[in-house]
Amino acid sequence: MLDLESISNYLAQSVVASTAKSAEHSLKSLESQSGFSLTLLHVIASTNLPISTRLAGALFFKNFIKRRWVDENGMYLISQTDVEAIKKEIVPLMITLPNNLQVQVGEAISVIADSDFPNRWPTLLDDLITKLSTDDMVTNKGVLTVAHSIFKRWRPLFRSDELFLEIKLVLDKFASPFLNLLKTVDEQINANPNNEAMLNILFEVLLILVKLYYDMNCQDIPEFFEDNISVGMGIMHKYLAYDNTILEDQDEEEQSSIVNKVKSSIQELVQLYTTRYEDVFGPMINEFIQTTWVLLTSLSLQPKNDVLISKSLSFMTAVTRIPKYFEVFNTENALNSITEQIILPNVTLRESDEELFEDDPIEYIRRDLEGSDSSTRRRACTDFLKELKEKNEALVTNIVLNHVKNFFAQYRSSPDVNWKCKDLCVYLFSALAINGNITTAGVASTNIFLDVVDFFTKEIVPDLMNSVPHPILRVDAIKYIYTFRNQLNKDQLIEIMPILGKFLQASEYVEYTYAAITIERILSIRESQTSSTFIFKKMDIADSSQLLLDNLFSLIFKQGSTPEKLAENEFLMKTVYRVLLTSEELLVPYSAEMLQQLLHVVTIIGKNPSNPRFSHYCFESIGVVVKYNHQSLGVFLDSMMPIFMTILSEDIQEFIPYVIQIIAYCVEQLPANHGLPDTVKQLSQPLLSPSVWEMKGNIPAVTRLLKDIIRADPAVYTDLIPVLGVFQRLIASKTYDSNGFELLEYIFTYIPVNVLQPYLKQVGVLLLQRLQNSRTEKYVKKFVVFLSILSQKLGSDFVVQFIDGVQEGLFQQIWSNFVINTLPTIGNLLDRKIAVVGVLNVITKGTIFASRYTSLLAPTLESVLATTVSESIVNLKSDFIDVENLEEISTFGSSFSKLVSIADKPYDPLPDVDLTQGLRLYVAETLHKFNENAGNAFVSLIPQMSEDARNSLHTLGFN
Repeated sequence: MLDLESISNYLAQSVVASTAKSAEHSLKSLESQSGFSLTLLHVIASTNLPISTRLAGALFFKNFIKRRWVDENGMYLISQTDVEAIKKEIVPLMITLPNNLQVQVGEAISVIADSDFPNRWPTLLDDLITKLSTDDMVTNKGVLTVAHSIFKRWRPLFRSDELFLEIKLVLDKFASPFLNLLKTVDEQINANPNNEAMLNILFEVLLILVKLYYDMNCQDIPEFFEDNISVGMGIMHKYLAYDNTILEDQDEEEQSSIVNKVKSSIQELVQLYTTRYEDVFGPMINEFIQTTWVLLTSLSLQPKNDVLISKSLSFMTAVTRIPKYFEVFNTENALNSITEQIILPNVTLRESDEELFEDDPIEYIRRDLEGSDSSTRRRACTDFLKELKEKNEALVTNIVLNHVKNFFAQYRSSPDVNWKCKDLCVYLFSALAINGNITTAGVASTNIFLDVVDFFTKEIVPDLMNSVPHPILRVDAIKYIYTFRNQLNKDQLIEIMPILGKFLQASEYVEYTYAAITIERILSIRESQTSSTFIFKKMDIADSSQLLLDNLFSLIFKQGSTPEKLAENEFLMKTVYRVLLTSEELLVPYSAEMLQQLLHVVTIIGKNPSNPRFSHYCFESIGVVVKYNHQSLGVFLDSMMPIFMTILSEDIQEFIPYVIQIIAYCVEQLPANHGLPDTVKQLSQPLLSPSVWEMKGNIPAVTRLLKDIIRADPAVYTDLIPVLGVFQRLIASKTYDSNGFELLEYIFTYIPVNVLQPYLKQVGVLLLQRLQNSRTEKYVKKFVVFLSILSQKLGSDFVVQFIDGVQEGLFQQIWSNFVINTLPTIGNLLDRKIAVVGVLNVITKGTIFASRYTSLLAPTLESVLATTVSESIVNLKSDFIDVENLEEISTFGSSFSKLVSIADKPYDPLPDVDLTQGLRLYVAETLHKFNENAGNAFVSLIPQMSEDARNSLHTLGFN
């Protein structure tokens, strides 16, 4: 029975490390009970409970809504009664909550609105509007916060008719009350210049109004806002220039004031209007440029102003991109003023930066690395400088270089006192030298007026080889290598590597971390952006790899014994992975030791997985060790399995997909007749448990292992019903149906047909029901590929019998409506090859098709020819894609984290047939053979074909 007390107790226990896991398990066991979600809301609302318990409730509620509100087809996963009760209570509740709880519940409302608003929640907007008032600003703040949690969903979405209809519906009802409230807030701020309490709540409301202004204009400028641009943007300009000492705490250095937060949001809005709606906003832009200039030249260097400075610089960057506004800056005097008054003060190292370097080095590194410091002065200022340089490279380079020369002179006059001058020189030179953006592959091109290699030799090498006045200068030198690694040749990089390796023994956190990052990036340099070949080969690090790894593991364990501290520095673990990957089989002599180190790390961080990137690269490293040690696979599996079984039994969800992938890879590499190890066999039944498949992040990995178990020892599953139940679950999902087809392929390949016979009709029914009721383009293509695989594995006649087994004569309908029409649309090269070969098998090698469905022969051949001979297909290339850098691992969650080092390769039934020209040859040979065997009957079909098909046949040698 659900009651508030027991759920609040579980929530209280969930924030205590020792009881967190069991409490969360208990809460999840109650999720399916009616009224659970409503009880959670009552916990969040209860002012009698500790705030920590209420916050835990808000977090759990948010995640519960994300997991269980609707499925991928938009169907509710909780009872209709609970759905209606939540919609009725959640808005009034959120309006009354304190900020930290509002944020979590607001995210939940956003998820609900994503599926339900406006069609299934038509009362929401009216409910919100009726609660707005001219005098109750506390309620207004809550109402507007709810509105923002719903409308902000529009910002990243692609344009669509459905999206614009939703925005129009909102604007028709909300735009006018919104503008009236904006004017009311403005009037009340004017009327209360000395009422601090009143001004604070008014500015909090104004902040959300500015965010809503952005929400409602993010896709296009609505007619209402265009008509009222002078009113709306006039108020924005007024508050960008607003100043009232009563709202500024002069002693506060870190926390941004509410006025600054409002100004920062206004700058985001103004940047949107400048970038997207300059045709209507143009007459007002110069006013905003002047006000922004005043802000940039008058705000102090304190951290509390950082975000506002950053947003203001982003606006100036956007303005610079428009030629007619850049002309305002495009004189030597103007650019000199910008450099002296804006650029230099905002890129100069501050005391707060030094403190961050000392006190929170990992945060210093993350801010400093490529693009991760997007809200810092330095990053925004650099973007502004680059934009100015792109518009007039020669003049900007010359002006800034003159300042660089002066700073170098100051540094050399007294290095110990003026060391920040050299930091500034290296930073400015680097910013000027880079053309375009820095990508994960490094800098692609550089400023023609600067010589980055000469600067490296004269100014960077000395700071690598000699002592420096401050460790930040050493970090600058290492970062210069990191930034311009592509501009240095391999010989130079080989000379640098031992120096960087030596820095792994440094005492400074940032120094050794940057050394690790730079080693990792150097080893990642490819021969070209589209090449899969690295310039550094295993022999290049043969003498140093073990020492590098020993130093890296020493640093990892040096971080601290708690799971959180140990996993803090993902850069070190990523470098371990890269060194192991580059070493390949050269790591064999010390691979057992490396594996033990990695398993020890896993054991520690498994107590509280806190850094997804660190965990990912740790398991990638295990994958590499296993990959290059096939001869020790059995021994390694024995040493890994006890730790892996602990992870599985303790349900450490963050690690389960990784563990399953590694076990699956080991099973795949075992010799053909080895059978299934007992340690893996014990997983065969638990793997079928529904709870395993509920975590979406598990599905690709668990499918892979289940397939491998079926291949290695099909006799493990004496009862096929649970296995087919998994297939049924997967095939019904629009997201995971391809995993369902993979599993079914293995079932049909490795389990004898006589064992499958009782289930064939039901499997066919499930496939065809999905085809009829909720097919997607992806599903139809995978279905055609699956039939093609069946024809190659079990024979051409089996395919016909399998479909006709559902209903006599159904094959003709399925083949003509789906197979023939879909075949030419298959874009994936491997899938296309499998499909073409399979379809050819059905029509040329079986007896049933030829005798029963002769009317399908000519259209099928036309489809095969269209797919094979099409120029667009012949010209397709299978370009290299840098999979490792395709997706950033930032959170543990429902998405699957694939281990690149041991990724499963797609099945290719005909590896000797090239994907394009080889396929043409295969089709031609098959058709010639078929024609001979059929006594030239094939040639008699040619007159029934289209001119394109006859031309294609001519191309393949038929006259």
